Order: sequence, then C-alpha cells, then structure tokens
Amino acid sequence: MPSMRFADIVLETNTRALSCPGMYCKADKPVIYDEDAGAWSLHGAGIFDFSTYFNALSVQKLRRYTRATGFRLHLELRGSACEVIQTVGRAYSVNPEPLERTTVSVAAGDEWRHVELDLSERADDVVLGFMIRTNGPVLLRSGYYEADYDGEPNPVELAIATTTFRKEPYIEGNISLLRSTIFDPQDEVGRHTHLFVIDNGRTLDAEALSDSHVTVVPNDNVGGSGGFARGMIMALEREIPATHVLLMDDDVAVSPESIRRTYALLRIVKDEYADAFVSGAMLDYDVADQQCEDVGYMTADGHFAPVKDPMRLTLFENIVTNELFDPLRSPKVRGVEDQLYAGWWYCCIPASQIRRYGLPLPLFVRTDDAEYALRCRPRIITMNGLCVWHVSFHVKYNAAVERYQTTRNTLVAQCVSGFAPKSDFMANIYDEIRLELKKFGYANAELCLDALEDFFKGPSFLSQPVGERCFMQANRRKEQLIPLDEVVKQAEALIPGFDPSSLDPQAIMNDVPRSRAQRLDDYLTDNHQRLLRDGGAGYAVIPAEGWVYPAGAIRGRKYIIAVDAHSRTGVIRVKDIARYQAIQQRYRRDLRYYQRNIERLRHEYAAAGEEWMSVRFWKTYLCM
Repeated sequence: MPSMRFADIVLETNTRALSCPGMYCKADKPVIYDEDAGAWSLHGAGIFDFSTYFNALSVQKLRRYTRATGFRLHLELRGSACEVIQTVGRAYSVNPEPLERTTVSVAAGDEWRHVELDLSERADDVVLGFMIRTNGPVLLRSGYYEADYDGEPNPVELAIATTTFRKEPYIEGNISLLRSTIFDPQDEVGRHTHLFVIDNGRTLDAEALSDSHVTVVPNDNVGGSGGFARGMIMALEREIPATHVLLMDDDVAVSPESIRRTYALLRIVKDEYADAFVSGAMLDYDVADQQCEDVGYMTADGHFAPVKDPMRLTLFENIVTNELFDPLRSPKVRGVEDQLYAGWWYCCIPASQIRRYGLPLPLFVRTDDAEYALRCRPRIITMNGLCVWHVSFHVKYNAAVERYQTTRNTLVAQCVSGFAPKSDFMANIYDEIRLELKKFGYANAELCLDALEDFFKGPSFLSQPVGERCFMQANRRKEQLIPLDEVVKQAEALIPGFDPSSLDPQAIMNDVPRSRAQRLDDYLTDNHQRLLRDGGAGYAVIPAEGWVYPAGAIRGRKYIIAVDAHSRTGVIRVKDIARYQAIQQRYRRDLRYYQRNIERLRHEYAAAGEEWMSVRFWKTYLCM
C-alpha cells in the first residue's frame, strides 16, 4: 500500500513559538535548538508532550476527508535513554491520554536512532499524538507522521495568490520564509507550488523578488477582489495550470507547514471532497495561540461573524473541540446554515470551482470572499495546523471599510448572485445608521448613505475601475481621528469640567447600567435627538470601534470622546440635532428611492453578474 509523509513535527524559534511554546510542545524542561547538532535538545530528564495544535495528528478528519488508511510516527533521536509513547484525544479529553502499551524504549547512545511507531487508533479517536519520556537530555533531529492511503495520489499544482498594498514587511518576510522552507527544486511541494504576489501598491521590487517559484506582478490598485482575480487568472493560465489556488491576505504571518499539509491533504482527498474549499484558521497575530475564526457565516441581521467562539489552542481540550466542532450544528447558524463561508486570509479553492463559478465580483474590498463561497456552496474543510496569523480586525477598524465598503458591497452581492438571501441588509443599514447617530458619529452615518447611493448608480458604475477612488473618498469623509494629546487640548478648551485622567483605559471600557424606562427612552429618542430633544450635558469616553454601544455611558451627554486605544488617537463628537435631522431626512429619501427602484436594480445587477465573473471582463478591467 502506498504511503506519504503527511505532516512534519514542528518546533520553531520565532517570536510566536517562543511566546506560546505549548502550541508545539508542552514540557517540564526547556526545548532548545542546538545549532552544532542541527537538532532540537529536549533539555533534561522529563516528559515532552507533542500532543499539541501543530504536532497532534487530526486522525478523525483525515479518515473523513481523505483516503488515508493508517498512520505511523517517525522520529530520529540521540542521547539519553528515553521512551516514546503514543497519546490520544477523544471527545471530552481534557488532557492527552497516553497509551502505555504502545511504548517504544530507546537506549542511550551517541548514534542517531530511528524510531518507527505504528499508531493505534479507534473509531472515536479525534487526534493522535505522542510524548517522549526522557532520563536525561535527548536530541530530536527529525520527526514526521506518515499516512498509508488507497489508490493513486491526486495530481496537485498549487498556486498561492496574495494581494498586497504597501505591506512590504509582511510580504517580503513571507516570500523569504517560503523561499527558505518550501521553494526547493528537490522538494516535492516546492516543485509543485508557485507564489503569485499581486502588488496593488506597485512598491515592491518585482524583478528582485521574482524567480522560478515567485512571481511579483505590479498591478493597479483594484483592491483585494481585483488582485485575487488576477492571481486566479494567472494561476489557471500557467504553462502547467494550477489545480488549486490558495488565497492569502497580505497582513499575515505564514506557517510553511500549513502549506505543506494543505498540499498533502489535496494529494489524498476523497473524490467526494475534491471540490471542497480548505479553510485555514485565522490566529491572532499578537496573541499567537488564540484562534479568531476558521469558518464564518452571514447572520440574519446582515453581519459577518465567526461560527466558533475564540479559543486558546494551547489547551488540549480546545484542540479536540476544534476538530469535533460541526458548524452546521451550531445554534448560532440556526436558520442560516446555508450562509457559511471561508475567508480569504487562507482559503484553498479547487481550479474546477473557479472554472465552474467564475471569478470574484469587482467589489474592491469586503464581501468578495463571502459572496464567492456562497456562490460556489462548497463543502469546507478545516483542520488543526492549517492556519495563518492575522492582524486582528479590532486593531485595524476602519469606518471607510465597515460603513461604506461593507454597506455597498453586501447589497450589490445580494442582487448579483442572491448572496445571503436570509440576511436583511437594509435592516442592517438602518441599525448601523441609528447606532452611529446615537453616538454622534454623524460622518460615519453619512458613509452608510454614501454607500447606499453608490449602489443606486447600478452596475455600470462598478464596471469601471472606480474602487480606489470610492475608497479614498470614503477615507476622506469618515470621522478623522487625531493623536490623543491633541484630543486632550481640544477637550480642555471645549468641554467644561474635562478631566484628562478620564481617558485612562479603564474609563474607556466602562458603561453604566440602564433601567427599562431609560432603554425605552433611548429607543424612542435616539439619545434625545428626536421627539424629546435637548442639547445634553457633560461628556462620555467610549471606544472608537463602530460596533460598540456603551448605551448607559453616552445617554444624555453633549460630548462624546471616542478613543482608539490601539493607535492612541481619538475624536471629540458634539451632539448636533440639526445634523441628525438632515441625516434622517436623507435616509428617508434614499429609502423611498430604494423601494421604488429595487426590482430594477436587482435585474440590472443580476444581468451584469455573469459578465463580471468572466475572464474577459477581468482582463479588460485589469488591462491584462
């Protein structure tokens, strides 16, 4: 029976691995890289447990998704006497369970010893791992899991496509990392993997960075959707066309082992999952062991949301839960089970799906990945160890993205392809505008209406490369934050009784409970800007992120100081009832236009959709 090297045992010395070593190995003694030996030193007598996020084998999912029939562990060890013991994780396992009957004893010695352990498994096993129990220092030079499988391996030509805009430190670092770990002509994965970097900022040295494994393409700033469309086209039109296209964001740190395992998975995936998307997890760039999302869904009220709650992947029970979790059984998605999507921070798409369903919509940024997944309606594969580290969305909140791009693009996508039919995006717009108005975020409320009115312009507007212009205009029109020391100066001159110490982190997060009567009052008056109107008094300090609603803190205030703690910036908002009324009048006018014209717009967008998804359209749009 044929076999393949499926997953390497991973130990690393980068900042993330050093901050969260429990993602790789849990031990009561240090694990140190010995440069002279070219191996990892398990430094002292103790137990070294490799039943971790990166080093446990996802046996249950491999049985489900692939033609794997059996598994073995291979290790190269040298040094003190030790024992290698298989471990297992099943439902409700809080800690890995050692299977003592599998113990392999390794004698002390100065020669490298190869250990081969056939892994024992039961039907209810979720993950398999191993631990090394040592009597003293042991060197680990190499380790990997091998999988036996039925049939012939699938041909795989993997193209990685990433779109970037002036993110040189991320992109150049990832290129260098992949070049040193994967792009080797002697490496099977390297021979069948190519990286396309679509440089929307035209700031990378394309000639210096490109080689036989990497192609850097200077591109107009057509956003993520345009960059990924170009990457897909180039991948499918290579001399040896890609069988799969792996899309990745630019503000990520790559795990080379994730790419290797994705390639290995595709080589033995079952025919019934041949058209599945592989969705890598988004781990937090700053909190390395925290998983933020792997599968998302569109809520009934029109929001993008992760199906799983955040989880810390240094906890073994979370490693098991992560594998067992079935998104379709989650109470969160009840009623919207057909609105799951895989985000393009790490999403591997079969070329067959691209040929069948076409290319992304020209949306610039936001919604393109969710729309594409709902258009294709694939099965989605997730697995421990398939991931990137991504800059958190809450760190990079941008009203131009959340209030303009998202508002416009969800409406366009729903008209074009029937995207998220169970989501009410007009109700979402109403809610977002009211939320901003209650917090006196008038400029950001107006962005929602700008988006709605650009949607009214129909598909002929978006058929031209207007994405950058619209986005830049939204960035100019959004609420502008300034450094906190400038905020303090303004507040001292404007707000009676202002206390600079009120901008401390605790105050920013504080809210005040409301009574039922106060809740009703806020609902009816939008913080006393309609029906019962008053100018308010005093001030509140709140986070600047658009989705927060510290209702008790802001009610009855005249001033709101919104603070972005991550960038140490903020803005002073002043209650302006006249502006509130103007925005409400504009919204009512736009709503009437929507009601009169939505059927026409749906017809026009749906008619344009087929063209937008075509290679012909995108080659013209991208001037290819």
